[in-house]
Amino acid sequence: MYRYTPRGVCSRAIDIDLDGDKVARVEFVGGCDGNLKAVSKLIEGMTVEDVAAALEGNTCGRRATSCADQLVKGLREARQAAV
Repeated sequence: MYRYTPRGVCSRAIDIDLDGDKVARVEFVGGCDGNLKAVSKLIEGMTVEDVAAALEGNTCGRRATSCADQLVKGLREARQAAV
């Protein structure tokens, strides 16, 4: 498991399990509980870059980022840490 600390969003941590380049499990700590649980379920089995294509650059209100955008950053860090 890789723990990513997001910046500029409500969630305090994102726990990430990858199976190679595919998302095996994601769990957010804090943030919009129902929405983030749904995002986690929807991306299971997707590759890191497929998730990035769908979610990277997503914003939340007036913020320049979002939990989904931070998730992409975390997935890429987790993938790099596994190499």
